[in-house]
Amino acid sequence: MQYQQIVDAVHAKIAPLIGCGRVADYIPGLAGVDPRRFGLALAAPDGAVYGAGDWQTAFSIQSVSKVFSLALVLGHDSDAIWRRIGREPSGSPFNSLHQLEQDRGVPRNPFVNAGALVVVDELLTLTGDPSLAVLDLLRAEAGNPAVTIDEQVAKSEAGHRHRNAALAHLVASYGNLTNPVDAVLDQYTAQCAIAMNCGDLARAAGFLARHGLRTGGSRLLSRSDAKRLNATMLTCGTYDSAGEFAYRVGLPAKSGVGGGILAVVPNRCTLAVWGPGLDECGNSCAGRAALDAFTTLTGWSVF
Repeated sequence: MQYQQIVDAVHAKIAPLIGCGRVADYIPGLAGVDPRRFGLALAAPDGAVYGAGDWQTAFSIQSVSKVFSLALVLGHDSDAIWRRIGREPSGSPFNSLHQLEQDRGVPRNPFVNAGALVVVDELLTLTGDPSLAVLDLLRAEAGNPAVTIDEQVAKSEAGHRHRNAALAHLVASYGNLTNPVDAVLDQYTAQCAIAMNCGDLARAAGFLARHGLRTGGSRLLSRSDAKRLNATMLTCGTYDSAGEFAYRVGLPAKSGVGGGILAVVPNRCTLAVWGPGLDECGNSCAGRAALDAFTTLTGWSVF
């Protein structure tokens, strides 16, 4: 099957599930998103993109952005960040305070909220403007300078970030933040409010399928760090249902409560799906079903 045939077949297969789940209404900027929207895009190794549904509609990528901030930090120093965060699945909600206190301020992995805050703190020290650094990377790799921050979503999140503030203060109380808490929170909120469509997101993540090589051929990550980032996505990227996701889909992936999921097939392609309706763990219902259907149809997985 050709790429477009694969994408169309997956879209047709999961069509009855489009609209399932519940949008992330605890974030006012996301509460009004139509849960019946759905997009799917596949970026091939040559940069060509194939899509179906609402694949050209921009959405808030939320926690999917954590992949790119972590990549920037690893590209600068692949060891330093791992002295501040772990690499284990959490088994708990992504904003758990209990687990963070139990682990004495060392987040379980870089994709739970506390871990992402530490990554942003590290990137703030390195760049002075983490959200702009992530934006620049996304714009360059997607080939779209129009990728931007959704200011409405950012503003609504900034007014409802009490849990993230609690996480950041708890991490800081154990000496695991080096910058002011408010500065870290501002950058984290801006990063999560980046908006882009499935096609741009799939293309932007191509370096993960190319073992760390950027679109222009320069190296963002070493082969080892690209492997490790993919491995961390597989085990920790879909909140506290990572085991079920790996069982069903078998691909490194990172989800966000905006309804997006980014997935990587090393050496073959990257995929981005978007379905705003979420399951109880915060993953897109239709998005997960689409990726399950994709690996079943193609036989492509890391196993």
